[in-house]
Amino acid sequence: MNSILRYFMFFFGLILFGLGLAIAVKVKHLGLHPWDVLNVALYDHFGFSIGTWNVITGLSLICVTLILDRQYISLGTFFNGLLVGPIMDFFLWLNILPEPTHSWIDYPYLLLGIIIVGIGGGMYVAAGLGAGPRDGFMLSISDKTGMSVSRARIIVESIVLVIGLLLGGPVFVVTFIYTFILSPIFQRSLYFHRKLLERISKEKTATGQKEPISHV
Repeated sequence: MNSILRYFMFFFGLILFGLGLAIAVKVKHLGLHPWDVLNVALYDHFGFSIGTWNVITGLSLICVTLILDRQYISLGTFFNGLLVGPIMDFFLWLNILPEPTHSWIDYPYLLLGIIIVGIGGGMYVAAGLGAGPRDGFMLSISDKTGMSVSRARIIVESIVLVIGLLLGGPVFVVTFIYTFILSPIFQRSLYFHRKLLERISKEKTATGQKEPISHV
């Protein structure tokens, strides 16, 4: 039962993550996270879909991480790399998300998207089925270079941002504060859902210990 709950939390987290990204893409003129800046730029230049480029970049990072350090690659990493992009494309295809107004209203709308991404990210990581392709890549870079994870993330995402910017990706004010908003939400979601899983596991263990006594 605990395994079922973990898989449910993992996949529901991916759905929320994809939904949040779709909302952010709708108001991309305000700026996006560096990886999404790159994906949108690649979409503008070469076609396919934004979600398809999310999959391509994710799988590319998985391949590199497999060479650098396989310990950060698991089944969950492949699910993440393969599903988040199509989920985002699906929500964009449904055409149910509000269109940008190019007014102050777009800012709270983007904030909503970032919050949903943070909650979803915390959920799928808390499930313990593996890090996402980008997280695994950062961790492997950190291990190989001796840099802290935060420094590796800053350097890699700065390079990605520059490439996306040169390709004409949507870089604006929110791009530079995205991580500062997302990280605390992600951390709170991760903490909450880990505690939730621990509590459910303890309750089931306690129930399992009491059952034999009740049959005596």
